[in-house]
Amino acid sequence: MRIMGLDFGSKTVGVAMSDPLLMTAQSLEIIRRKEENKLRKTLARIEELIVEYEVGEIVLGLPLNMDDSEGDRAALSRQFKEMIERRTGLNVVMWDERLTTVEADEIMNEAGIKGKDRKEYVDMIAAQIILEGYLEYGRNKK
Repeated sequence: MRIMGLDFGSKTVGVAMSDPLLMTAQSLEIIRRKEENKLRKTLARIEELIVEYEVGEIVLGLPLNMDDSEGDRAALSRQFKEMIERRTGLNVVMWDERLTTVEADEIMNEAGIKGKDRKEYVDMIAAQIILEGYLEYGRNKK
């Protein structure tokens, strides 16, 4: 069983996947859509990945404000969570994603990723950071 990490954006969903032992997280892909509300193909792709990688749980980034309050993006993420759960039957855990974009930017700086290429990778790297945080929490809890 693997765990899938998702970073839900207005026109993209970054996807990361754990290894079968739940030790590491790898960036996998970015699912793109033309319009924010057009989620059918996005959900279908997530379902394909669940089957392909034998996913047993999903972690979805929750974009909280720095004061712990929830804004519009958090509400949209919660709606997306409900859609995924209804469609897949899997449990979706919401995970605080504050500062993941900042961390993703730092990783891209270190890797020398410049300009428009950054947009190509940021959601995927953010999904990996979300999943890494969740996996680390799970290891420390034991």
